[in-house]
Amino acid sequence: MSAAHNGDGRSIGQLFASATADVSALVHDEIALVKVELRQDAKRALFGSGAIIVAVVLAFFAMPMLSMAAAYGIHALGLGLAWSFLIVGGAYVLIAAFLGLLAYLKFKKVKKPERSIASAKKTAAVLQNVKPHPREVEAGPGSGRAIEASSANAVEVKM
Repeated sequence: MSAAHNGDGRSIGQLFASATADVSALVHDEIALVKVELRQDAKRALFGSGAIIVAVVLAFFAMPMLSMAAAYGIHALGLGLAWSFLIVGGAYVLIAAFLGLLAYLKFKKVKKPERSIASAKKTAAVLQNVKPHPREVEAGPGSGRAIEASSANAVEVKM
């Protein structure tokens, strides 16, 4: 008897080959779609990163100008120029001190990963008690020596 056929005259082998080809084509199409989407997202991320870098650079160059404008603005109110610059500088020092204190308080709350450390210690304790089964390995043809190796990388030569 010949190979089994379905109603449209194709054998099971032909149906299986057709299904395999269809699945393969589907997987290739899905991979192509992922590549296209990743390229688009990478371009967007690259553009966004560039925009952020330019914004930071511009803000960095704008700070001295804004500082001088603030100092001259305070000077226009009637204070001396030196006092105006001292006030602006002092404001920056106060802002920096506040942000430093805030960072210190946040870092102080950071704790070591105690559960992970405990789990690693338990795993290490279990693994220390494991004794691997030594295996016999021939040193070479005609040498008359056998090498016993263990997982601790220690090798003994028996005569």
